[in-house]
Amino acid sequence: MNTRSIEIPVKGMDCHECVLHVEKAIRSVDGVSSVQVFLGSEKAVLQADPGRLDMQQLVAAVAAAGYQLGDPSGAADEVPSSATRRSPTSILSFTLFVFGAVLFIIVAGEWLGLFRSASQVIPWYVGAAFVVLAGFPIFKNVIRAALRGQVLSHTLMTLGVVAALAIGEWTTAAIVVFFMRIGQYSERFTAEKSRQALKNLAALAPQTARVEQGNDEVQLPAAQVRPGDVVVVRPGEVIPVDGRVLSGEAAVDQSSINGESMPCEAVAGTPVYAASLVHAGSLRIQATATGKDTTFAGILRLVEEAEANRGEVQRIADRFSAYYLPVVTAVALLTFLLRRDPLATAAVLVVACSCSFALATPIAILATVGAAAKHGIYIKGGKYVELLAKADVVLVDKTGTITTGQPRISDVITLDGFSWDEALRLAAAAEHFSEHPLAKAVYQAAVEAGLHPPAPTNFRWLGGQGVSAEVDHHQVVVGSRLALGDPPLAPQAAGLESLGKTLLYVSVDQRLCAVLAAVDSLRPEMPHAVQELQRLGIRRVELLTGDNQAAAAAVAGELNIPYQARLLPEDKIRIVKQYQAQGHTVVMVGDGINDAPALAQADVGIAMGPGGTGVANEAAHVVLLRTDWALIPQAVHMAQRTMQVVKGNIAFTAVYNLLGLSLAALGFLPPVFAAAAQSLPDLGILANSSRLIRQ
Repeated sequence: MNTRSIEIPVKGMDCHECVLHVEKAIRSVDGVSSVQVFLGSEKAVLQADPGRLDMQQLVAAVAAAGYQLGDPSGAADEVPSSATRRSPTSILSFTLFVFGAVLFIIVAGEWLGLFRSASQVIPWYVGAAFVVLAGFPIFKNVIRAALRGQVLSHTLMTLGVVAALAIGEWTTAAIVVFFMRIGQYSERFTAEKSRQALKNLAALAPQTARVEQGNDEVQLPAAQVRPGDVVVVRPGEVIPVDGRVLSGEAAVDQSSINGESMPCEAVAGTPVYAASLVHAGSLRIQATATGKDTTFAGILRLVEEAEANRGEVQRIADRFSAYYLPVVTAVALLTFLLRRDPLATAAVLVVACSCSFALATPIAILATVGAAAKHGIYIKGGKYVELLAKADVVLVDKTGTITTGQPRISDVITLDGFSWDEALRLAAAAEHFSEHPLAKAVYQAAVEAGLHPPAPTNFRWLGGQGVSAEVDHHQVVVGSRLALGDPPLAPQAAGLESLGKTLLYVSVDQRLCAVLAAVDSLRPEMPHAVQELQRLGIRRVELLTGDNQAAAAAVAGELNIPYQARLLPEDKIRIVKQYQAQGHTVVMVGDGINDAPALAQADVGIAMGPGGTGVANEAAHVVLLRTDWALIPQAVHMAQRTMQVVKGNIAFTAVYNLLGLSLAALGFLPPVFAAAAQSLPDLGILANSSRLIRQ
């Protein structure tokens, strides 16, 4: 099938249950192979065959489910300006005030008999008409869903309204409808609250760019800028593209990208990112990525797609919701058969609202994903929040991960008649295309010595052992002893290795010609970060490295953690699997190509962002856009706190609903009070989950 991705705005979704109904409606349309619906960003992303997909049929299917599709080619709604956006706090306060006032009136009215008086004065058919008109939007969705074989959270309450009208209690039905609308509003507010982090991020996206065209500067929409274009950014403006500075100097606030509050100094050669703010100075930037390919656009995708990757707790809540409604219906039927009390039966149907179960997990997860993004921690799904909270083993790479990643060549030992400068020049040329920090150190040492290493040909990466390339018609290999067939260790090299230095062996045409020694320093925040991880319940933090025993021992000794050295990428995977087989939840932290397989194998792979390779970032489940180890215990703490909130939400909802059903079935909770009571769990979950936004 010839499929392509189609992104369509969806309107009218209030809770996670709505997401499931929209997904089901879209999947039923011919030509759709898969679909993901995002509550937070109010859109559906479907893979479909354009030749078979009938857009009118798609719109009709979603409309029949009670929702509306927007224009596929149109962007999502603009973020409301500060002048028109209503304060969430004031909205919630007003809602609670109205809820409390009406609840008081209901209690007083019931006690004083006002409702009975109203029902005597106003004819039943007039009251019933009022109820139908007031609840028509909800009743319409319930009927549409029923015709499609679906059950909504409002289905039970609608049955409760019908039951109340059937026994002549139109005042009770009216109050039920009122609280249905209050509950609907609170669900919309909750969904809007979860969207706000994404909207705040999206608001940072630049809309225009100043592009050089000949001797002129032309203002263009940011979407029209192409890689290679030169963009001019002045003080107070937002950088519209990813790129590299050609000229100029400026202080650049990159907090929207990496969460770092201090601006960085951008000069010629400095990489910069879209959505960064230029505080002082001006820059000429050559674009390397634009539009949906920028780092910032990738961040938006991570945040909005996180809700689609649900964890086990969310799946349990989904399964519970699926079985909950039939159980409640059965309880209502038993109540009627055993007690012959229509009011108690109506109260059972009214008090049972499954939306609180559906809200228990996704709101908390979205709040945490949004809060983490503000700190430069990008989590690729709720599943990984849950796994991070359960983690008890953290495995870490060495070079560039727990060390600064900026080693320098301290010693060059030449062998077999090679000169110092020739050995270093050939080694640097072979390492020219490698992204490994040690390769960069070799190349930098040659440049600083004025050796001008040439570009190699036939470059090959040797699976974590080193590199091979052809330089000046010579076959050059640079890497560990394993890359060269484990030759004997020269006495001078043994002395350097005993000092904890990392050794690189250089062979030319299969002749060992030199040994290079590199030193790297531990990141200053590492000791405290390890202590914090242990305080959070991580039982074992272990160093995994391809370096020699002495180098690994020196670094691990500073942190007082165990280590395993001289490892290949497949060895790291084997170790991850061993811990997983023992029942541990494993976190792997790395930054290089050789770490990518282990990052993917781990329960949670964490890539150290800016210094990490694209391969590592793709393989990882969490990406840090700031090379700060303090972010890792922070991420674990946020995940643990989130799961505490989620479990609290579920426990509160379960106990509350069980108590409400019991009281209603026994006749202690009249339908009027059942209607008021069913709205409280949603407000409680909202208040509890909202605490996570301020992490």
